[in-house]
Amino acid sequence: MRVMRLGREVDYETAWAQQRLLHDEVAAGGEDALLLLEHASVYTAGTSTQPSDLPTDGSRVVEVDRGGRITWHGPGQLVAYPIVAIGELGVVDWVRRLEEAILATLRPLGLDVQRVRGRAGVWLLGDGSPWSRDRKVAQVGVRVAGGVSTHGIAINVDPDLAAFARIVPCGIADAGVTSIAAELGRAPSVEAVGEAFAEALLALGVAAVHPPVASAHPSVVVAEGEAA
Repeated sequence: MRVMRLGREVDYETAWAQQRLLHDEVAAGGEDALLLLEHASVYTAGTSTQPSDLPTDGSRVVEVDRGGRITWHGPGQLVAYPIVAIGELGVVDWVRRLEEAILATLRPLGLDVQRVRGRAGVWLLGDGSPWSRDRKVAQVGVRVAGGVSTHGIAINVDPDLAAFARIVPCGIADAGVTSIAAELGRAPSVEAVGEAFAEALLALGVAAVHPPVASAHPSVVVAEGEAA
């Protein structure tokens, strides 16, 4: 797998165009790729976004073709786009594999992160009291066309969480959003978290055994989540 580090303040549409180019390369039999970056501040709305989810201050929103609803990307947040031929893995299992790589990235930092049934992404659980809600620390949202996945994951390392207060993140009103820094009082660099995620994903053996089958009308599946 090619690991491509694009740096900070990356324009969303620029990275999205690069994803599409890499998708076509991988679909034609090329090597899988993983993009690691931080976006310039942007809201993106997946295919399930509702009008009530949108920013309360009229901020611009980019409509995208991944699954899920609205989220924010920006400085202090790792975004990873695995452009991968998932072969016979299946889109749901692919999402679960991405979540597993996030868990393997965050648990060594001392975070008791979990999956939550019926909700994509990675969470820290509240204690059931009104003042301690479940809190999402990482998002997942993908699109699979012709057997190749685009979009991916986002991990909140040390972003300005106020950006999430202007929307209903993922359309989930009864939970919160958090970050590594908010939970631990400190955080590694975004670059270090990106390297750890890349190692975790590669350790899971993401490369498909069977290449995607070329088709003039590739099947398209979007998976619930809200990243990318």
